[in-house]
Amino acid sequence: MLHAVAQALMMAFAMFWAILWALILGFGLSAIVQAVVSKGEISRLLPDDSPRSLGLALALGAASSSCSYAAVALTRALFRKGANFTAAIAFELASTNLVLELGIILAVLMGWRFTLAEFLGAPLMVVFLVLLFRAFLHPQQVEVARRQADRGVAGSMEGHAAMDMSVSEQGTLWQRISSPAGFTAISQYFVMDWAAVWRDIGGGLLIAGALAAWVPQQFWQAFFLVSHPRLAVYWGPLVGPLVAVLSFVCSVGNVPLAAVLWNGGSSFGGVIAFLFADLIIVPILNIYRKYYGGRMSLFLFATMYIAMAVAALGIEFLFRLLHLMPTTHAVRLVNSGISWNYTSILNIVFLGLATLLVLRFFRTGGAPMLGMMGGMPSSAGSQPAHGGAEAHSS
Repeated sequence: MLHAVAQALMMAFAMFWAILWALILGFGLSAIVQAVVSKGEISRLLPDDSPRSLGLALALGAASSSCSYAAVALTRALFRKGANFTAAIAFELASTNLVLELGIILAVLMGWRFTLAEFLGAPLMVVFLVLLFRAFLHPQQVEVARRQADRGVAGSMEGHAAMDMSVSEQGTLWQRISSPAGFTAISQYFVMDWAAVWRDIGGGLLIAGALAAWVPQQFWQAFFLVSHPRLAVYWGPLVGPLVAVLSFVCSVGNVPLAAVLWNGGSSFGGVIAFLFADLIIVPILNIYRKYYGGRMSLFLFATMYIAMAVAALGIEFLFRLLHLMPTTHAVRLVNSGISWNYTSILNIVFLGLATLLVLRFFRTGGAPMLGMMGGMPSSAGSQPAHGGAEAHSS
C-alpha cells in the first residue's frame, strides 16, 4: 500500500517538475496582461451578443485570470453591471480556455497540437453555445437569472474577481509594465492567481498521479472503446466532459489529467472536450445555481455540454482532414522521472523570477489581499493602493 502511494506521489511530483517553469511563465505573462488591461470597462464593452461584442468577450477573457471560480464570479459581476448574458458567458469560457498559461502547459506536457486544438476549439465552442442560446434562451429566463444575480448570493473567489490592480491609464504600454506601480500590479496578479488555482493544480496532479500509477491501461482502453476506433471518435467527446464533471478539478489543473486520459487511449476529441469542461464541474454548477437559479444552472450545463462535445468532435475531424493528429498516444512526461536537464535549469531560473515577484508582493503590503480573495466584493473593494496600483472593486 505504501509503495503504491509513494509511486503515485512520485508521478505527481514528476509531472509538477516537468511543467513548473511553464506554470511560472504562463502566470507571469498573464499577470503582465492583467496589469495593463482594466476590468472596469469590460461590462460597457459587452452590451449585446453581436459578433463584435463576442469577439471582444473572447479577447478580454483571454486577458483575464485562468481561475475558473474567479471567472464565474467576475462573469456575474459583469452581468449585474449591464453586460449581455451571452457575451458574459463567452467571456467566462475564454477566461479558462484561451489563457496563455493553459496553452504553454499544454504545449510542454502534451505537445503543440493540443495547444492549437484548444485555441481553435474554444472559439468554435463559443459559436455553438451562442447558437444554442439564440435558439433556446428566452428573455424571461435571462430576467429571472438577473433577479437572482442581483441578490448577491456568495459563491467563491468573489473578492479575487472584484479586485482590479491594473495600471491601464498610466502612460504607454511599456511605461505601465516597467514602472514601479506596474511591477507591483504584476506581482499582485501573479501571486493572487497562484493562490486562486494552487488547489486545482495540486488536486489535478495528485489525481493524475494516482490514476497513472493505479489504473491499468486495460481499463482506459475499454472505457474509451479503443478496440472500436470508429465508435471511439464519437464516444470520446461525449464522455470527456462527464469525466471532468466528476473530477472536481478545473482550470490548468485539468492538464495532467488530460495527459493521463490521452495515455489511456481517449480519442483526440475526447481529451479536448475534457479540457473544455472545467466550467461545468459539480462545485461550479452549484455556484451557477446560487448565482442564476436552478433552472438556469441546468440550462447552462446542458448547452455548455453540447457545445463542448460538438466543438471537440469538430476539432477532431478538422485535425484529421489537415493531417494534424498526434501520431502516438504516449505522453512521455507522464511516466518520466526527474533528471538534470533543460527542464531543471528552466525551473531554477523561473523559480528565481517567481521569488522576485513574491518578495515584491509582500514588501508592498500585498499580504492582506490574500485574505480578501474569498470574501465579498465590498471587502475587496476596500483594499488600499500598493505602490501606485489600485485594488478596487470593478
